[in-house]
Amino acid sequence: MTLPSKRHSVAAIDLGASSGRVMVGEVGADHLELRAVARFANEPVRASDGLHWDPLELYRHALSGLWTAASSSPDGLESVAVDSWAVDYALMRADRMMGVPFHYRDERTAAGVERIHARVPFAELYARNGLQFLPFNTIYQLAADGLADEAERMLLIPDLIGYWLTGQLVTERTNASTTGLLDVRTGEWDAELMERVGLRRSLFTDLIDPGATIGAVTAEVAEQIGVPGLTVTAVGSHDTASAVVGVPMQSDDAAYISCGTWGLVGLELDAPVLTDEARDANFTNEGGVDGRTRFLTNVMGTWLISETLREWERAGFNVSLPDILAAAAGVTTDVAVFDVQDPRFLPPGAMPDRIAELCDEQGLRAPATKAELMRSIVESLAYAFGSALDTAERLAGRPIRIVHVVGGGSLNRLLCQAIADRSGRPVLAGPVEATALGNVLIQGRTLGAVSGSLEDLRAIIARTHDLARYEPRA
Repeated sequence: MTLPSKRHSVAAIDLGASSGRVMVGEVGADHLELRAVARFANEPVRASDGLHWDPLELYRHALSGLWTAASSSPDGLESVAVDSWAVDYALMRADRMMGVPFHYRDERTAAGVERIHARVPFAELYARNGLQFLPFNTIYQLAADGLADEAERMLLIPDLIGYWLTGQLVTERTNASTTGLLDVRTGEWDAELMERVGLRRSLFTDLIDPGATIGAVTAEVAEQIGVPGLTVTAVGSHDTASAVVGVPMQSDDAAYISCGTWGLVGLELDAPVLTDEARDANFTNEGGVDGRTRFLTNVMGTWLISETLREWERAGFNVSLPDILAAAAGVTTDVAVFDVQDPRFLPPGAMPDRIAELCDEQGLRAPATKAELMRSIVESLAYAFGSALDTAERLAGRPIRIVHVVGGGSLNRLLCQAIADRSGRPVLAGPVEATALGNVLIQGRTLGAVSGSLEDLRAIIARTHDLARYEPRA
């Protein structure tokens, strides 16, 4: 691979389900560097009609971050790209947002599941879209959304931000693959499925691929950020798609865990796995960058940890994550290993009480101290991750000999060691900012700063970032 010597500066707007950030990436020959110029919370808003996101607040932070990025980049920004969590959307009419987007944890989605499955049984749905059953997939949300019939367009969250930046109405393909309305074999919208479930094809915009140019920022945006003509580039706008680009996998026997609010456990494949066994195991086939398939399953991630800390804070206890993890590491008694996938853990609030309730139901000794509770959560997550790795290996017929953990969970040493112990496989932890790295690398390739396949891009990460290794213990 030939790498040009010039370094290019790009910005990544990376919106997670609990926080967002604007990162500046410098990409060049054997050079890959990130710096954060803005970090901000992404908290749901409870209104009388349910749980919502606040995309306007996210957009405000994104613009402010872009201004800081531009003013702190001596050679100037050349491109920006947006990635975010999946499935959630805004409905548009006359190019304006209708209402406030719902949060995927809102309770309304149950009605949508019933309506969709009454028209298309889940087995057939899986054969068409390849997606695991999650009650908040976009197809179910739209079926429960009373405004869908009145809307002219639907935009997923990163496409909404892209529209506000450029005025262009498009949908990036990797994120579209999480809606349940994309044909898993062709990668195109499934118009027949839309008709059967009562959704108009005209609701959905044209698809574009990672690496495509969406357009230049509007004059109004250029004035706010101080960069006229800044290019907005499409990347893997589903944050997991960008995170998988940012996993420094060097062999075919590697699996990944993108560990944040959710833990996405899986493999990168050349084709989907659509067997009955994969469907029954609740594995999904989502679109990846360069036409790859992300064969994975969702495991409840650090949401359990963050919600437990939030609940303790509400109760008046000031407990820091490093301190409680250190205390948890010192627990020597056996702790309960519970089912982290239990649906009672989906909504926010009262996490310690729900865990104790489940332990009682399953005949397990409920944790008696905060340290025991945190150790129980860590060991339960690690057990779930290990089980998911075993299942992925069996379903794909591909051995897994090493596990990469990226995202915020890669900083949790207790969790990484527990994953190694319970999976029986070495764990390579890092980089923590895999999503932003994947985002800026695709931008860099589009600009010509780097070239080659995903494997070539990952090799740059492996050369420029240190990883922590955890060996399994008996």
